[in-house]
Amino acid sequence: MSRGRIVHWMLEELALPYQVEWIAFGPRMKSRTYTEINPMGKVPALKHGEAIITETPAILTYLADTFPDKCLIPPHASVERAAFFRWMYFVAGPLESATSAKFMGWGPPETTPTGTPAIGFLGYGSLALTLSTLENHLQQSLYVCGEQFTAADIYLASHLNFSMMVANTIDQCPTFVEYVNRLNQRPAKLRADTA
Repeated sequence: MSRGRIVHWMLEELALPYQVEWIAFGPRMKSRTYTEINPMGKVPALKHGEAIITETPAILTYLADTFPDKCLIPPHASVERAAFFRWMYFVAGPLESATSAKFMGWGPPETTPTGTPAIGFLGYGSLALTLSTLENHLQQSLYVCGEQFTAADIYLASHLNFSMMVANTIDQCPTFVEYVNRLNQRPAKLRADTA
C-alpha cells in the first residue's frame, strides 16, 4: 500500500532487469541508512548507477526519459510530450492535493488570511474542478497523451485506483472506472501486482 507499487509497475513496463528492496513502514524507513538515500524517510527511491531519484513522478519521468526506446514518454518537442508533463504534474499537484485534503477532512475557509477567495488561492481550486478537468480530458483521449500509453498513465491510473477503491475520495464515475480497469489489465501491471 505504498507509492512504491507505482514504480514497480513502471519497472515491469520497461522489461529490464531490476532489484527491489522492500522496506517496511516504521523504524527502518526512518533509519540513518535509508534517510541518506531519501531524507524524507519515505518510499519509493530509485538508485540507477550513481543517480538517486525520489518522488514518484520524478522516478517515472526519469525512467521514461532514460529508456526512450520503451516509448513510455513521447518524443522531445512534441505536443504529446507537452501533454505528458502537463498531466504528470497535474496528478502530482492538483489531484493529489485535492484528494488528500478530502481524505484528511480538511476543508478550505471561504477566504484566505488576506481576504481573497480561497478557491483562487489553492493550486487545485476545488476537488470538483480538479475532477471535472480530468474527466473531460479522459473523455476525449484514450490515454493521457492521446493514443500512446505513457508513464503518466501509470501514475494517473494508480492514483485514481487508490482514490476510488481505498481512500474513497473520488466517486467511481464511468470515465475513471473504464480508464483504470483498462490499464489494470496491462500485463506489466498484473506482474507487478503478483510480486
